[in-house]
Amino acid sequence: MPTLRLYNTLGRELQEFVPIRPGKVGFYGCGPTVYNYAHIGNLRAYVFDDTLVRVLRFLGYEVEHVMNVTDVGHLTGDVDETGEDKMVKSAQERGKSVLEVAAFYTEAFFKDTDRLNILRPSVVCKATEHIGDMIALIRRIEAKGYTYQAGGNLYFDVTRFPKYGELALLNRGELKAGARIEVDPNKRNPADFALWFTKSKFENQALVWDSPWGRGYPGWHIECSAMSMKYLGEQFDIHAGGIDHIPVHHTNEIAQSEAATGKKWVNYWVHNEFLVTSSGKMAKSKGGFLTLQVLVDAGYDPLDYRYFLLGGHYRSQLQFSYEALDSARSSRKSLMDRVLALKEKSQGLPDAIGSATLGPKAAAYLDAFTGHLCQDLATPRALAELWGLLRDGEIPPTEALAAAFKMDEVLGLGLSDARKPESAAVDPALAAEIEALVVERVVAKKSKDWARADAIRAELKSKGVLLEDGPAGTTWKLA
Repeated sequence: MPTLRLYNTLGRELQEFVPIRPGKVGFYGCGPTVYNYAHIGNLRAYVFDDTLVRVLRFLGYEVEHVMNVTDVGHLTGDVDETGEDKMVKSAQERGKSVLEVAAFYTEAFFKDTDRLNILRPSVVCKATEHIGDMIALIRRIEAKGYTYQAGGNLYFDVTRFPKYGELALLNRGELKAGARIEVDPNKRNPADFALWFTKSKFENQALVWDSPWGRGYPGWHIECSAMSMKYLGEQFDIHAGGIDHIPVHHTNEIAQSEAATGKKWVNYWVHNEFLVTSSGKMAKSKGGFLTLQVLVDAGYDPLDYRYFLLGGHYRSQLQFSYEALDSARSSRKSLMDRVLALKEKSQGLPDAIGSATLGPKAAAYLDAFTGHLCQDLATPRALAELWGLLRDGEIPPTEALAAAFKMDEVLGLGLSDARKPESAAVDPALAAEIEALVVERVVAKKSKDWARADAIRAELKSKGVLLEDGPAGTTWKLA
């Protein structure tokens, strides 16, 4: 089995991956909070998780992938700066119950991940179905002497945990109440965090449960600790999430988990960077965020967005623009065209492709592809090997396709599904009208009359015609 090296946030270095159990991997990825649609920045994290899982399986590991769904209304992030229960607010705006809103957005989330060809996790666990597990874990932490009660709530005392802040490189002596952590008069220390609330800034909660500390609801951090341990055990291999989780959420997860068990909880912490726009990090709180459906409505295939994400390393910020997405769409189309051409040359013999023995050149490309992935999931370099393979005219078509389809087990771009577009009968008069508008748009763009060019695109879209700008010019198709 090739050696995989991952950048471990705990230690800030590339480390050889050695699982706790040979050949098996326990992997937990932070899931969505389902009070609204996922935006494309959120979805970057799940494409990354999927890529990591695919790489592990590609290398021969058996992976147990667990992901939570936060459907408890109050649990929306490290700090709720607006003072609102976002789930309750969303329910009121839609005239639905909190659980109905959670179910709706959970379904919408998985619709998006399916369209992005993200494999479903082995276990998807909802917070509302694991309150008992959270209470049981809190009781263990309390029994070890790490808690105190104040103002009706139960808090974790970070001064009792000597390693607090190790993941985030925090200096405990310098931790102060400030912009990141809202001042709570009940806390002994600014970094202390609630394990269970019976009283908070929210009034008349929609979802509350009985507990040894009174009727209330769990703190946000306990959710991931309780559910990951339920399905993966008290020690597991990899925990993933966005870099924004490092200083508070993941730091607190470690503290409460290791306080309960008395042993190291997770061996490898991997974090993806943000997707940013010209105006900064994408966030729901800013409003006007981009969803996958917005991209689809603009004429993009969801896999165009997946290709765009794979073109950047997961630990680098990635700037989104429609120009960059246009480039990704054009590249993916060229990729599919090359696969189609190779299928024609191989006379469309899927059995021959599936059983093809790779010669030295095709095997070398596949080995190089694997090597890049083993160096902290270097997907941009891995993509370059795929392009090199498909452009190499010395490799027999069946071998090239066999190697490409093997690579696509990780990339998830649907290469084996490449098909010739079905020809649709178009009324000649309509076709002539479309062609005339396309030509007019080209002229408008050359004259930098962007308003007219955009108006033509919108007019054609209203008629069910999608335009695609590429290196060879503008093409159109019926939606």
